Amino acid sequence: MQRLRWRRRRRLLLALVAAAAAGIGVLSYLTGALHRTELQTLDARYQVRGTDRSLLQRFLVVGIDNSTLGFFATSKTYTANWPFPRRYDARVVDNLVRAGAAHIAIDLQFSQPTDPRDDYALAESLAYAKHVVLATTSVGPHGSTDILGGNANLRRFGDAVAAQAGVLPDATGIISTTQYSYQGLETFPAAIAARMLGRPVSPRLFGGATNRAPIDYAGPPGTAPYLSYSRVFTGRFPASMVRGKTVIIGATAPILQDRHATPLGGGLMAGTEIVANAAATILHGIPLRDAAGWVNLLLIVALGSLVPALGLRGWALRALGAGLVVGALYAVVSQLVFDSGRIIALVDPELALLIASFGTLAVTYLSEAFERQHARSTFARFVPPGVVDEVLASTDDDLRLAGVQRVCTVMFSDLRGFTKFSETQPVERVIAVVNHYLNEMTEAILDAGGTLIAYMGDGIMAVFGAPLEQDDHADRALRAAREMIGPRLEAFNAWLADQGHESGFRMGVGLNTGPVMCGNVGAQQRVEYTAIGDTTNTASRLEGMTKGGDHMLFVADATRQAMHDVPDDLVYVDEFEVRGRQAKMRVYSLAAGARGREQEPAASGAGPSGATT
Repeated sequence: MQRLRWRRRRRLLLALVAAAAAGIGVLSYLTGALHRTELQTLDARYQVRGTDRSLLQRFLVVGIDNSTLGFFATSKTYTANWPFPRRYDARVVDNLVRAGAAHIAIDLQFSQPTDPRDDYALAESLAYAKHVVLATTSVGPHGSTDILGGNANLRRFGDAVAAQAGVLPDATGIISTTQYSYQGLETFPAAIAARMLGRPVSPRLFGGATNRAPIDYAGPPGTAPYLSYSRVFTGRFPASMVRGKTVIIGATAPILQDRHATPLGGGLMAGTEIVANAAATILHGIPLRDAAGWVNLLLIVALGSLVPALGLRGWALRALGAGLVVGALYAVVSQLVFDSGRIIALVDPELALLIASFGTLAVTYLSEAFERQHARSTFARFVPPGVVDEVLASTDDDLRLAGVQRVCTVMFSDLRGFTKFSETQPVERVIAVVNHYLNEMTEAILDAGGTLIAYMGDGIMAVFGAPLEQDDHADRALRAAREMIGPRLEAFNAWLADQGHESGFRMGVGLNTGPVMCGNVGAQQRVEYTAIGDTTNTASRLEGMTKGGDHMLFVADATRQAMHDVPDDLVYVDEFEVRGRQAKMRVYSLAAGARGREQEPAASGAGPSGATT
C-alpha cells in the first residue's frame, strides 16, 4: 500500500514537473527573458541557410568608409571636415545618375541648413536625379521634417521624399526587424521599396498592429555590393556596378558610429547595409515571418510535457533519451521551418524540454531510491540481511525478481492446536502469542540462510536455495527445522508458561527438495516473492501428514539425497502415500523428534544400520 501511495505521488510529481517546465518556458517567452539568446540562435539559422547574394542584387551600397576619410584627409584640394560639404554629396549623386542608377537613397542628415551654395548644389543634384529618398532622424508631428526646408520644399527637388532613418534595435540592442512607419513617416527601407515597386507599400504587410516584420538578411556583413564614396566622388568606378541599381549612400566607417548588431553575428553591420537588407525584405513581400504567438506557446507546452508524460507510463529513463532526441529533432525542425520562411521559437521550448528532462530525472531517481529502500526493507524481513544487496542486484527495473526454475528445498511449518487456543483467548493475546512464535521461527529460518515466503496465520512457508543459489540448501533447511522444533519451540513454550499457560504447543514441519518456479507474482500494486510447483505442494502435504503423529518433522527422500552431510540422527520413518503422487514417498525425520524408534528396512539401502524411530 505504501508503494502504491508513492507511485501516485510520483505521478503527481511528474505532472508538477510538466506544469513547471511549461510554465517557466511560457513565462520566459512572454517576458522576453531569453530574447537575446533567441536572436543568437537566428545567427546559427542564418549560417546554416547560407548566404544568398541574389536577394541584394538590385542594391548597391556607397559607403563613407576609412578609405574615403583617408582620401579627403590627405587631399590638398578637398576638406576633410565631417560632415562633408553638401556639394560633395551633390557630386556623388550626379556621378551615380550619369552611371545609370535607378534610384538613390541618402542616409545622411540634411535637416539643418549649411553654406547656401552647398545647399543649392545638393538641391540641384536632387532635382536632376529625381525620386530620391532622404533619411532623417528628426521627425515632427504627422511625419513632418526639416530636410532642406521641409517636406513641401522637397517636391521642388525632383519629387524627393523624406523617410525616418532609423531601423530601430529591440530591447537587446540587436536590429532584427524593420517597421513600416515611425510617428507618421514612412521608414527609410519602406520608402526605398515603394520607389522600387512604383507604388506605396501596404502597412498590412507588416502584421497590422505590430508594425514590424523580421528582416530577411541575405548574409553577414559585406554581403551587399559595395563601392567606396571616394571612388564615386572621383568617378573611378565601373558604370556597370551602378546601372539599374538602387544606391544607398551612407556612413560605413566605424568612427562614424553607424554600425549595429544583427542576429547574424560576425561583427557589426553598417546601417546602410542593414537598410539594403530591410528594403529587399519588403521588396520581396517579407518572405520571413515570425510564427504566431499561440504556435510558440503550444510548442513550449508540448515540449515541456513530453518527457514527464513518458515518465508517467513508467518509461522515465527511456524518456530522458527520448528528450535528447526530441531536442535535437526540434532544432532541425526549427531550421527547416526557418528555411521555408517562418521563425518559430527555439530557446524557450528547448528550455521547457530541458527543465522537464532534469525534473523527470530527479523524480525518477527519488522514486527509484524510495522503491529500492522499500524493497530493501521488504526483502530484509524475508532473507538474511547479508544477502539483501545481492537479491536487489538480481531484480529488474520494476524491482521484481524474474521467474527462474531452480532446485530448492521448500519448508512448510504449522503450530499444532493453535486454532483451538485462539478461540478461547482475547484477540490482543492471540496476536501477541502468534507474533512471538513467528519471530522465533523466522530467526531460525533466516539464521540458516533461508528465504521467508509467507505467513499463513501461524503457518510459515520458506525456501532454501532461492532467490540466491545455495549448494547446501537441503542441509540449511534441515538445520533450520532442527532449530525450530528444538530450542526455538522450547523457548516459545517457556515464554508461554511465563505468561500463565500450563501446556505448550507442538509443531509440524515438512521439507521437500526439487525443481520450483521462483519469482515475483502479483499485480503492479502488490507483488510477492514465491516458489510454486509440485515440490512446494508436496512439502505442504508432508507438513500436514505430521498431524496426530509422533513426529514433528517429515523430510522427503529427495531432501536427504540432496544433503552434503547426512546427520546420524536423520532416521527413516516409512513409505507414505502422498496425495497427488502415484508412488509412495520415503520419509525421514530426526530421532530427537519422535517418541518411538523402528528399524528401517534393510532393502532400502538408506539410513544407518539398525536405526529405529
